[in-house]
Amino acid sequence: MHQEPHEMSFEYSITYKAENEYENPVENASWQFLIVPENNDTQELMRVDIKNSLGAKNEFSENGYGFRTVRINTLEKFQKLNFSATFKLKKKSFNPFGQVPIFDIASNYELVQSLYFKVDFEPFLGQTKFTTLPQASINLFVFDPALSIFDNLQKLNTWVYQFIKFNTGVTHVNTLLKEILENPEGVCQDFAHLFCALARANKIPARYVSGYLHQGNGYFGDSQMHAWAETYVPQVGWVGFDPTNNLLVDDNHIKVAHGKDFNDCSPLKGVVYSHGANKTSHSVEVQAQQ
Repeated sequence: MHQEPHEMSFEYSITYKAENEYENPVENASWQFLIVPENNDTQELMRVDIKNSLGAKNEFSENGYGFRTVRINTLEKFQKLNFSATFKLKKKSFNPFGQVPIFDIASNYELVQSLYFKVDFEPFLGQTKFTTLPQASINLFVFDPALSIFDNLQKLNTWVYQFIKFNTGVTHVNTLLKEILENPEGVCQDFAHLFCALARANKIPARYVSGYLHQGNGYFGDSQMHAWAETYVPQVGWVGFDPTNNLLVDDNHIKVAHGKDFNDCSPLKGVVYSHGANKTSHSVEVQAQQ
């Protein structure tokens, strides 16, 4: 009797916590969280449990790219809000090199230069606030036309990994590439923005991805959400690259959303009607069970 080979999978449990404290009472506030792992070919969301200390209702919606958001509107005065979300999901084990074909190098470069390709992928080819390179840096990494697009992207992944020194506390969510190029230190967001900018400078569509990383193998990340990039490779489709760790994205990466840059994927956006100082802290824990 023929038996299908057993497909290995992992179960992950992810806990996201956010705490907000305000100096003065907040009249009302609304927040939008973009933190729910997506369902895709390699991951299946099994459970979502979201709570907040005010008992405010969770409203589920979708952003402009079709990713699931959670909205909370408060109806009472408060000075402190705790928010926690727990996700359980199943992740298929996969080899990112398993789908790599023999590339037709010349026709792939011809394709990315074609007008219809540029029109199809226009949102992920243009510059944004966070992926704009100074004019002098446009040719910082130039593809070798003798190599396939995929091989060039692997080289770019390594180049960004070696160029930026991973260091928390040096950059913030509004840091631009100009600052990173002058002082090449930062976190996953900065690695992903530079990778996207240089892929796009070489006419390859690239999108910024936010999600979670299981750091059991000593990977770089921080205690919050992780960021990486996906690029469109002819003959293959979208392929994930993690320049913070010089890896192709694998079963340790749990995707939440993608967009043009961090701005499209910010895990938390809010409007708060209050004055005075406030303190916010976030933490993420990812645990795996095989």
